[in-house]
Amino acid sequence: MSETKYYLAIDIGASSGRHILGWVDKGKIRIEEIYRFENKLVKQNGHLCWDLDHLFYEVVEGLKKCKELDRIPESVGIDTWGIDFVLLDKNGSIIGNTVAYRDDRTKGMDKEVYKVISESELYGRNGIQKMLINTIYQLMAIKKETPKALEKAERFLMIPEYLNYRLTGVAMNEYTNATTTQLVNAKTQDWDFELLEMLGLPTKIFGELNMPKTLVGPLSREMAERVGFTTNVVLPATHDTGSAVMAVPTNSDDSIYLSSGTWSLMGIERLIPDCTEKSRQHNFTNEGGYHHRYRYLKNIMGMWMMQNLRREFKHKYTFEELYELAHIGRYFTSTVDVNDESFLAPDSMIKALQDYCEKTGQEKPETECELLYCVYKSLANCYAKTVAEIEEVTGRTYDTIHVVGGGCQDKFLDRLLVETTGKEVYIGPVEATAIGNIMAQMLRDKVFEDLKEARQVVAKSFDVKRIENTIE
Repeated sequence: MSETKYYLAIDIGASSGRHILGWVDKGKIRIEEIYRFENKLVKQNGHLCWDLDHLFYEVVEGLKKCKELDRIPESVGIDTWGIDFVLLDKNGSIIGNTVAYRDDRTKGMDKEVYKVISESELYGRNGIQKMLINTIYQLMAIKKETPKALEKAERFLMIPEYLNYRLTGVAMNEYTNATTTQLVNAKTQDWDFELLEMLGLPTKIFGELNMPKTLVGPLSREMAERVGFTTNVVLPATHDTGSAVMAVPTNSDDSIYLSSGTWSLMGIERLIPDCTEKSRQHNFTNEGGYHHRYRYLKNIMGMWMMQNLRREFKHKYTFEELYELAHIGRYFTSTVDVNDESFLAPDSMIKALQDYCEKTGQEKPETECELLYCVYKSLANCYAKTVAEIEEVTGRTYDTIHVVGGGCQDKFLDRLLVETTGKEVYIGPVEATAIGNIMAQMLRDKVFEDLKEARQVVAKSFDVKRIENTIE
């Protein structure tokens, strides 16, 4: 067997998951995808849900692949999207279905919360931007619709934590993902138990919050037999954006990051949270980051809209063809608010765009060129507005934007970003989330002294390019 030390990142997004091995070779981080699987929403009892049995099956199949390849990882880390969770009963079984954030059960739940605590007071405690998909509103929906589920609950686990539990038998909560619930106090960096009591939510189900790098435990005996080896499960930043931001290849304070995927997350790293009313008015969020940092950012709808358009187009265009079509559509002037709720889970993205334009008195996009350019320009405008707001709130000017994640491969959007913001734009690495996950495991194993050193290695290990504005 090779003496190379491998670390396995299991990175699960809304549409797919990947097992990516990472190791260090000649001073550089190397990565290789060894397994990929599909993830999708399923309808259960009238709700949009995640199929966690399917996800766990795929997690195990990917682990078996390590055995096949004879590349046994030192440790394994799982990251997923935030917000969603399971409630477990006293036997460790899931209560009810795992309803997804795109489900509409949270409609009106903000008003239920604000009967107990005002919106501005809530933000003052947790500094998390208001999104109706947040865990706090999902829990209020359960309290209202199926209160017995909360009565039976013995443990609250977010999606990666539940998968860890299935692998190890250890139920452990992790800090970065917990902050997306809107139930963590931004200053104490712990569950806001006073808030939980005010809302009538059972405090006993929320466990101690652990930081990235924490050991969850070894694979259970049953799991070790199933996959053919034993290894340790370690917490990365289990919220995928937390992992992606770790892999931003700069230690400069003059840089804004854009983690670009199904969602776009745009912001800066800070060492203290900003829970002021001004920050709330701008709808910024203070999510937890590695080593007590704060990810001060905005959630923006992202490539979700583009993905839905592609599915609806009759022809299966290549990405290059889509960029060409969007370029042709540059005459089209209508734009939309990409964060409008109508784009969250529409039956037809085309119809949602057309209805929005009609409702706002603008020309409707009819052709594929117009639809694409409408979304591209709207996204770019939202990014430019967010940059301006970051500079206004912080009273600083930022020189560069680092775009990481799968969306950084979208050449047309990258160039529009240069055009609309006037900033220097750098793209890469593409696999930022998996790399950040692997970095946390390597930091635990003392491969790097600290995050600063790890980021320097990322910068020289992966292709990071400056974008020239060549749109005419």
